[in-house]
Amino acid sequence: MSTHYETLPHADLYRESFAVAPPEALGERHLRPRKPGFFIVHAATAAALLQPPGAAPKTGAAPDAVPEATDNAAPARVLVPAQWGLVPHWVKSASDARLRAPKLVNAKSDTASTGTAFRDAWLNGQRCIVPMAAFYEDDLRSGKAVPTRIARVDGKPMGVAGLWARWQGADGEVIISYCLLTVNANNHALLHRYGQPGSEKSMPAILNEGAYDAWLKARPEKAKEFMRQYAAQSLLANPVEKKADKVRNGKTSP
Repeated sequence: MSTHYETLPHADLYRESFAVAPPEALGERHLRPRKPGFFIVHAATAAALLQPPGAAPKTGAAPDAVPEATDNAAPARVLVPAQWGLVPHWVKSASDARLRAPKLVNAKSDTASTGTAFRDAWLNGQRCIVPMAAFYEDDLRSGKAVPTRIARVDGKPMGVAGLWARWQGADGEVIISYCLLTVNANNHALLHRYGQPGSEKSMPAILNEGAYDAWLKARPEKAKEFMRQYAAQSLLANPVEKKADKVRNGKTSP
């Protein structure tokens, strides 16, 4: 189960691949638990999600800062900055949130609707798309962990299904967070090779580009229809050569 992924390397990829305005700053390229990343939701969702602490719930039209959908067009999408690692709304304190978040970066799609940490986000339709260039898994077949970068064969960004949450503390502190949804990969032609031997294999639930808006607005009882393995022939896995390996092989870092 991946706890490391790459964000998009170029701002224009957000607009080209996901039809969202790019962030002012790209942020960290290699994302790990509790680090700030981004997720995508429809504009109406973002308007409510980003309201100031203590503000009354927004109704009606989204604020001017949030793009509106035009007639006969798909709802506008918005990129939201957030922490990777879900913080459920019922967490009692910020310190408790910091402890829980690293363990809640991934949610198994077959138990997300019943598990305590993710149930409310799933049933309330708090779905999002997480843009990424690649994710990493350890190849342990040699007896040692070999980090492996997994990306699309065509090099295009991936949109991974996720869940978001908004936590607000008693002092008004707000944490917006998200997790990735995963699917079982025990029989996947590529991903079954990775992870601990004998353990359940999993992979991020990579969405087809044409399903982005449908995923965001699907009813909870229909959402699991999007939880499918991504075709192995459309993915490419490359072992990552570490700096120590380069030195050992007589190479130097660039």
